[in-house]
Amino acid sequence: MSLPNIGGEHVDGLFVPPFPDPHPKKSSLFWRFVRGWNSWIHVLFEKSYTMKMGEIRTPGLHMYIANELPLVKRIMSDWRGFPKHHLLVRTLGPAIGNSVFSANGDDWATQREMINPAFQQAALGRTLPMMRDAADALVERVRRSDLDRPIDVDPLMTHVAADVIFRTLFSSPLSEGDARRIHDAFNRFQRHAQSASMLRFYRMPTLGFFHCSRRAAADIHGVFAHIVQRRLDAYRATGDLGPSDILASLMEARHPKTGAPFSFTDLMGQVSTIFLAGHETSASALSWALYCLAEEAETQRIARDEVLFVAGTRPIQAEMIRRMPIIRNVFRETLRLYPPVAFMPREVSCPTQMRDKQLAPGAMVVVSPWLIQRNPEHWRCPHAFHPARFDDPDAKTKSREAWLPFGAGPRICVGAGFATQEAAVVLATLLRTFTIRAVPGETPEPVSRLTLRPKRGVKLYFSLR
Repeated sequence: MSLPNIGGEHVDGLFVPPFPDPHPKKSSLFWRFVRGWNSWIHVLFEKSYTMKMGEIRTPGLHMYIANELPLVKRIMSDWRGFPKHHLLVRTLGPAIGNSVFSANGDDWATQREMINPAFQQAALGRTLPMMRDAADALVERVRRSDLDRPIDVDPLMTHVAADVIFRTLFSSPLSEGDARRIHDAFNRFQRHAQSASMLRFYRMPTLGFFHCSRRAAADIHGVFAHIVQRRLDAYRATGDLGPSDILASLMEARHPKTGAPFSFTDLMGQVSTIFLAGHETSASALSWALYCLAEEAETQRIARDEVLFVAGTRPIQAEMIRRMPIIRNVFRETLRLYPPVAFMPREVSCPTQMRDKQLAPGAMVVVSPWLIQRNPEHWRCPHAFHPARFDDPDAKTKSREAWLPFGAGPRICVGAGFATQEAAVVLATLLRTFTIRAVPGETPEPVSRLTLRPKRGVKLYFSLR
């Protein structure tokens, strides 16, 4: 069961893209279960968007949602006092194991130190050619499609984003078949993980959903496990790391105290984390960005004119991206409206006072970019797609405080610059090649599980310019 979308129309000259119609009041325990079965954002009620701090109780969980900015800063800054919640770690376990995303405390700090050199392989100057190649390959896939019919851009954006990170990790492109396998498997993983989580919140058996999520994760791993195993075997036998990419850096990494390298299982966890975090969030945001541009023709025209003025038909360079503020603002505004990770759960590690509430150890405290970034206290016309808002001096201040699609604090996503450059290259390449139009009567529905995705894809018309 889901709420009807609102939005998907122009109001007072601004386009308001779709989001679930908030309930007038907090759901009962039963309806919270029903509405949360498929999507977290469908549980929200009107006051959710303006409250400073909320509280929810289920049979298996005591949860708080902290929306007041000083509380958010406190939670996100204190990575020891508010570690990743154990239920999130368990949910993600089949996909990423004990890796830098899910680890806590000293274990996280050690892993982060070990993999820091690998992030240098994702330096923006080094990866820009890979992004261009992947974007050009995307253009050719669209060209080969039947342009008289709508195209679902969701799997296309998964392919291009996964292709970029695949080239960065393994120095090779991603095939169309493997891209489709990843898209389908991760959708299954999210769906089953969502159901298992809701059942745990209510202290009910997971009814095989957790097992199904493990099978979906195994399908994803099957795309690259053989590459990791082959490269690791060669390195152990001959000392040959192979191409100078992220995998090579991970194989070289050593524990700062013991000097031990990553095992195959450890490597798979880190590779899976980088791969999933490196493509899934970008794919989600790109799908929504294209939809908003398709609906907002004037913004699309202005963005295209900027690309043609700055780059023309030449290969896109880093200095060109710096001269494309409209393209960057389109991506920033999309991330504000549709943050790929809409809820960030943390665990209370010791008795804690927040506002008028006493939080007990083990409680979940959630920071929600979805709510903070749609709060009218922080943003004028918060549900409207208005990229130019980021040129407003007041919005620039808010973008430092109330814009957190990549998280905040010491555990902020290290791939923020990577994702922004990637999005600029993909959007610029598509806009100078195609005109994009929405399909009349087709309004995508956002659902929030581990990441925010369109429930039934995003169908758009592409026409060659």
